[in-house]
Amino acid sequence: MYIKVKRILDIIISAAAILVFWWLFVLIAVIILAEDRGSILFRQRRIGKNKSEFYIYKFRTMKTDTPKDVPTHMLADPQMYITKVGRFLRKSSLDELPQLFNILKGEMSIVGPRPALYNQYDLIAERDKYGANALTPGLTGYAQVNGRDELPIDVKARYDGEYVKNIGFITDVKIILKTVATVITGDGVKEGR
Repeated sequence: MYIKVKRILDIIISAAAILVFWWLFVLIAVIILAEDRGSILFRQRRIGKNKSEFYIYKFRTMKTDTPKDVPTHMLADPQMYITKVGRFLRKSSLDELPQLFNILKGEMSIVGPRPALYNQYDLIAERDKYGANALTPGLTGYAQVNGRDELPIDVKARYDGEYVKNIGFITDVKIILKTVATVITGDGVKEGR
């Protein structure tokens, strides 16, 4: 029952946030283009509900000549590829704002396991153990508020499994509130997420 309500809430919240923050989307787009010509948005193949693939949207935080489909932490020198505005967008999590459109489309939810890259086979396999791949991935999730980028894959998958067992309105509200606190403090953010 909650899953149906959750989808309705996702539509309402994401649509309202897009309407309220449209000016911020425009401002960020102008700043990105002023620093490094190219696409404003970055699209990347991710794993969705039931391991279906979709393209996640983010504001582009890296230079246009960055190797594609390589997680930032796997680049030889990630700092040389991240733009100045990109550092700020990542630190503040504003690079994630375009995912509101993924949520509106039904590819993502406000809360759920963060969508794995299509080639993160180890994370996908670990999540299978807990049934986490059966959920719609989220903008934020239980693993995100319990360590974010600092968590090893097996621990991240276990947290996703905890969410599977405890999914509900109160759980989602707690995760959203903790996400706001985490974003404000910058806890758990490592370059290369």
